[in-house]
Amino acid sequence: MKLVLGSGSPRRLELLATLGIVPDDIRPPDINEDPLPAEKPREYCRRIALSKAEALTLAEGEVALCADTTVALGRRIMGKPADADEAAKFLMSLSGRRHRVITAMAAKCGDQIWTADVVTVVKMKNVSNEELNAYLATNDWQGKAGGYGIQGPAGALIPWIQGSYTGVMGLPVAEAAQLLKTAGYEATR
Repeated sequence: MKLVLGSGSPRRLELLATLGIVPDDIRPPDINEDPLPAEKPREYCRRIALSKAEALTLAEGEVALCADTTVALGRRIMGKPADADEAAKFLMSLSGRRHRVITAMAAKCGDQIWTADVVTVVKMKNVSNEELNAYLATNDWQGKAGGYGIQGPAGALIPWIQGSYTGVMGLPVAEAAQLLKTAGYEATR
């Protein structure tokens, strides 16, 4: 079986590498990732991961893995910020509060799609203006749901999580390995 990663995320590529997996191809699908009106964060994340898998055309013997990660503060979906101002708004909303990071995955082989999702509760410390501005200056917020990546400088802002650290990064590796195995791709080689 050949693995197709349906994502352009460098973090997902790195996380697959921790399992000893190098995808045979990378094909990020081009889909509309805008939330639907009144859509809840977990349902949104599941829909996007499934839509990515459905958008991929696979050859015989190919398995695709797609994923989507979002940050949820209550019912509010915090995707990738458009600019530093939006990143600052996200981070100040999360400051001193618990929130959820949801990563949904979809594996596709032939006409069959399997899905799984992981929800991690994350606590962000009270972030001072100085800390906020220093973090924004790193540009590490770019391309990251909620405006932060736990594996980078923002890790200093996260004193506590309950759940999957790699899920917060964008791909819960244990669950991804199991999902791939269910789809017929053995993750441990």
